[in-house]
Amino acid sequence: MILIFSTFGNKKEAKDAGKELLKKRIIACYNLVPVESAYLWKGKIEEENEVLMICKTKKENFEKVEKYIIEHSDYEIPEIVAVETSYVNKPYLDWINAETKS
Repeated sequence: MILIFSTFGNKKEAKDAGKELLKKRIIACYNLVPVESAYLWKGKIEEENEVLMICKTKKENFEKVEKYIIEHSDYEIPEIVAVETSYVNKPYLDWINAETKS
């Protein structure tokens, strides 16, 4: 199982992406968290309110999630970061595997 982090400019964009990834069974779950972000962009410090989406899926689905986000993001360079989990309780991992296609 991996967690994929991606930020969106607003909640609607994040929810739309999450729901489509669920419908396609590429992810089993997503969480949305409002965040305040600061970053360097083209030599300038930018500060924005964004929505962080955390997706739970199988490792082999990373490229599918990445492709979807790149194709549907309003950002020139969307954040798409995956983290492998070191431990997941078996019933939850079984659920993730049952709800996602490879």
